[in-house]
Amino acid sequence: MAVSTTVLSLVLVVCFCCHVVLPSLASSSEENFLQCLSEKIPGELLFTQSSSGFMSVLTSSVQNARFATNATVRPACIVTASDVAHVQDAVRCGRRHGVRLRVRSGGHDYEGLSYRSVRAEVFAVLDLARLRAVRVRPGEKDEEASAWVDSGATLGELYYAVGMASPTLAFPGGACPTVGVGGFLSGGGIGLMMRKFGTGADNVLDARIVNADGDVLDKAAMGEDLFWAIRGGGGESFGVVVSWKLKLSVVPRTVTVVNTVRAFDETTAAVLAKWETFAVRPFLPDLTIRAVVQGNNTVFQTFFLGSCSRLVGKMDAFFPELGTREGDCREMSWVRAMAFITLSSSDVNVPLEGMLKRTNNLGTYVKNKSDYVRCAVGKAGWERIYREHLSRNGALMMIMEPHGGVVGSVIPDSFTPYPHRNGVLYNIQYVAFWWADGGAAEAANGWINGLYGFMEPLVSSNPREAFVNYRDLDIGQNTVGNDGVTTYESGKVWGEKYFMGNFHRLATVKGQVDPGDYFRNEQSIPPFRAA
Repeated sequence: MAVSTTVLSLVLVVCFCCHVVLPSLASSSEENFLQCLSEKIPGELLFTQSSSGFMSVLTSSVQNARFATNATVRPACIVTASDVAHVQDAVRCGRRHGVRLRVRSGGHDYEGLSYRSVRAEVFAVLDLARLRAVRVRPGEKDEEASAWVDSGATLGELYYAVGMASPTLAFPGGACPTVGVGGFLSGGGIGLMMRKFGTGADNVLDARIVNADGDVLDKAAMGEDLFWAIRGGGGESFGVVVSWKLKLSVVPRTVTVVNTVRAFDETTAAVLAKWETFAVRPFLPDLTIRAVVQGNNTVFQTFFLGSCSRLVGKMDAFFPELGTREGDCREMSWVRAMAFITLSSSDVNVPLEGMLKRTNNLGTYVKNKSDYVRCAVGKAGWERIYREHLSRNGALMMIMEPHGGVVGSVIPDSFTPYPHRNGVLYNIQYVAFWWADGGAAEAANGWINGLYGFMEPLVSSNPREAFVNYRDLDIGQNTVGNDGVTTYESGKVWGEKYFMGNFHRLATVKGQVDPGDYFRNEQSIPPFRAA
């Protein structure tokens, strides 16, 4: 059954972002910082709070109205860097005058930490949206296909450039075209093809980072440990990654997409229970079935690297309960599939150029949380989730990304900082929407917290795992010690949920490359320093 426009449009709304607004603190350090910037960076790239374009630049990629209110702390200024030298100057001026930077590539930090501060402090936003070049090398003979991508580019811009270069090249990214490449890769980057090719960060070949001294380092210069840390260790903890070299993968000329919607009944719970274990089978890496549950509907979004006839054969053999038929299939190229999935619920011929648009959304308030499932919830569990939570509120959603395949059985947990691999069935993103501030926020938080609490015995534990790209300040925030540096113990509270056994190595790298903790936010990696 084809998905209705209403249902899929709500699925696609889950392309969040964030941004800022409230009084800043005037100080001599701030004045000296602004003077330093004005001497080094062209005036048209620098926006202070008194600039006429300040608010439009600040909100240019906001996707969450929670962080566009008068209670949000505004930055002292925004640097819209158009050259790596501007990034270096911003870091050096900030270090010299004690003003920290919040770095924004696409603005999709779920807690807005790429452009706002939870506490009142003087800070600046370094906006990388002007650093958005994508340079594709299709590869010849023994050379593998690759692309150098600036951190300010969006996934949509990356997909478009790759698709225009070759119909048989692809990159395993996510399902939201306005997400910034820098943030996506810094958090590990899960997506529809990770079962075949690994996470986005698994496919990083090289990178260029501006460190706390303002120097530009590539993979060879930064060393193995720092290169490991930036590929999934969370954005902004170690420096400003300005560009990434990505491995591109070969895909068939034809891929197949099927969107199936099921209204809830007892058979839907049984199908979900079958999906939990079928979707992660290691011997079907070419097939991904994403499940989105909202209200009384479940959408199964199937993506297959191959033809419709091959897909139907596999579904008949291994998952007949979903009832996939050839008439449900949409065959297309990989890049067109990305446009179809990210932009449209029904139009196979949606213009590819739609993936190049950068849009914001100041009308929707959103709260997110996340989990990982290692043991199937089962039919009875899904019946209770529907009956006690989802059926009571249509503005509550669960988005589930299957693991398994290459990401779950071939690549070790320590290959990059993203540790949720071996034994993980799928990731859950919980989403609550509301459309007015005030009492609606309290109700929405009650809905999502109620569902999150209900799920506790059904998901991973010790620690209860979470995904850093679905950032959630409810699981912990940093504390700054008397020495002006984030304490290791406060970071460990939330850090082991995101990174598990990889957290300590991340903190050790932080202690080596930024012991003074210049690159800091409420959930940045703390520097570990041996006694």
